[in-house]
Amino acid sequence: MTDSVLAHASNQVSSAQQHIPIIKAFFDEPTFTVTYVVHDEATKRAAVIDSVFDFDPASGRTSFDSADQVIDYVKEEGLKVEWLLETHAHADHLSAAPYLQEKLGGKIAIGEHIVTVQQVFGKLFNAGTEFQRDGSDFDHLFADGDTFNIGNMDVTVMHVPGHTPADIAYVIGDAVFVGDTMFMPDYGSARADFPGGDARQLYRSLRRILELPRTTRLFMCHDYLPEGRDQYVWETTVAAQREGNIHAHDGVSEDDFVKMRTARDKTLDMPRLILPSVQVNMRAGHLPPAEDNGVRYLKLPLNGV
Repeated sequence: MTDSVLAHASNQVSSAQQHIPIIKAFFDEPTFTVTYVVHDEATKRAAVIDSVFDFDPASGRTSFDSADQVIDYVKEEGLKVEWLLETHAHADHLSAAPYLQEKLGGKIAIGEHIVTVQQVFGKLFNAGTEFQRDGSDFDHLFADGDTFNIGNMDVTVMHVPGHTPADIAYVIGDAVFVGDTMFMPDYGSARADFPGGDARQLYRSLRRILELPRTTRLFMCHDYLPEGRDQYVWETTVAAQREGNIHAHDGVSEDDFVKMRTARDKTLDMPRLILPSVQVNMRAGHLPPAEDNGVRYLKLPLNGV
């Protein structure tokens, strides 16, 4: 069966030479997260992908140091932010999208399957009727195959579930922002044991991305500095992943991947910030509403995850 979305994305990458995105990465070492500002050189239109809202779980204190670096860069470059894009509802950091929207404008967007994540975690956190669970906290929900533009650059959305049901990748010009679906070749692939995760789906999503042209640039959402490497890196290519990804290189079968991923996931601890992160990120980065004393609270459900 022909994958029309993949075919469209492949054609976009192949014909993108006139509109190559300008990409600036901001690495947040406490959460090992990479935020990207992507812009079109001709029009100065831009998107921010997977922003970070600083949060100290020990004190409950928040700050915008990471987001302010993004704002400074956008202003220095004279960019107009049109989109604040999320690849999924992250479990390892809080999103700064509402703060960036206040300062820079732009629409907050994510994949349409966020509603599945909202249903699961809305129940876990007993979020109440104020939390609609219909994706309406976001300004826009993308479906697989949706297209839009950032200035003169074409963007294609690919649904790549497996890590969570809602993961999407953004194909912008000749570059793909893959979220947590894959990591650098020497680190492999994302876990698939979160609620709604599925190792078999993850394998198919990985292989879907790896069917793009071999020269396609791939940008990771995280890097964890695996043993044997002393520098953080987050950019690679389809060719490098197909040849060297330790979990999903060419020749790895679906059954072998599922067996490996299932066994590996059983050995992993939950992410340090999963409980605060998800209850904020399922709200598009908005904090839960203040209670009658004017204070906002993040819940810690016991034995819930």
